[in-house]
Amino acid sequence: MKRGLINLLGGIGMMAIAIVLFAFVAPQDQKLGAAWKIPAEYKTMKNPQKATPDLLNVGKMAYAKSCKSCHGGAGLGDGPKASSMKTKINSFKDAKFQAQTDGEIYFQSFIGRDDMPNFEKKIPELEDRWAIVNYIRTLK
Repeated sequence: MKRGLINLLGGIGMMAIAIVLFAFVAPQDQKLGAAWKIPAEYKTMKNPQKATPDLLNVGKMAYAKSCKSCHGGAGLGDGPKASSMKTKINSFKDAKFQAQTDGEIYFQSFIGRDDMPNFEKKIPELEDRWAIVNYIRTLK
């Protein structure tokens, strides 16, 4: 009887310790980002590139190098760094996201804000930037 009580209390104690430790390693709730304020010039900006197989491949490689760690391989916002962000990363598959113009996606992807850094220096070539926009469009 005494041994059973000791085992029960020990089990409860271990459970309590596990819960406390898990609270520190589990991803914390992320806030939803505010609506993007995109300048008119980007809303009307036209993509100068057609989504050819070669350019989509360039976009896929550039995406893997610069975007995948946060946005995930399928663009779901579930990359390995996503849980460390203060704001939730939305999915590229979302109809609301895909309904945006290419210029709006360009602004969000390369000008950035808050947790989304500016990528103009990291991806200096316009052709590569538009190739990423075209590739993101395939992640529907």
